[in-house]
Amino acid sequence: MTAAPVDLSVYLVTDAAQCAARGRSVAETVARAVAGGVTAVQIREKHAAGREFLRTVLEVAAVVPERVALIINDRVDVFLAARAAGARVTGVHVGQSDLPPAAVRELIGEHAVLGLSAAGSDELRAAAEGPARVHHIGIGALHATRTKADAPAALGHDGFARLARLSDLPVVAIGGVTPADLPRLRDAGAAGAAAVSGICAAEDPRAAARAYARAWTRNREESHI
Repeated sequence: MTAAPVDLSVYLVTDAAQCAARGRSVAETVARAVAGGVTAVQIREKHAAGREFLRTVLEVAAVVPERVALIINDRVDVFLAARAAGARVTGVHVGQSDLPPAAVRELIGEHAVLGLSAAGSDELRAAAEGPARVHHIGIGALHATRTKADAPAALGHDGFARLARLSDLPVVAIGGVTPADLPRLRDAGAAGAAAVSGICAAEDPRAAARAYARAWTRNREESHI
């Protein structure tokens, strides 16, 4: 793997509708969340046309500092267009029904980060053994969630821990994750936890992100006592 190290600990996945319901743009929500401690941002726009998606990515890229990874959900074409426009985009995240990871790797190059969603042991093994050089795995759903209509059945903490043990790649929990979940997720070997509505739908994205960041850091500090 030649991609630069990425801090996945507090991982924001955006939802434009939830941001808009709070009277904010995606870029404004991201800026506030990063100020609160978000370390990685995944721009997810399931229903946006290509130009609209690209515009959102460029707006977000303009407010995200270099230390924060900026990952594009599904759309390799939008990633490539943003990179061609000079935006600092870190990589792409794809699901099991999107382009095969090996094909994505060929398109985005060896230095870009490639994330992959997985919900079962066979998918985890395929990610580790395939030629795509996947950087990290998103495992979920941890809890039942309405954020993603096609989310798999909830794993719970025990199910997440079981799958995390099967992966040699860094894993990120997603799906209804709250700050209260973070101690158990770290204990299970998670490299990070993803939040969607926990931050995008929050009245104060900065305060919400801070709650996730503090829970993650506190658990790390306690594990070294």
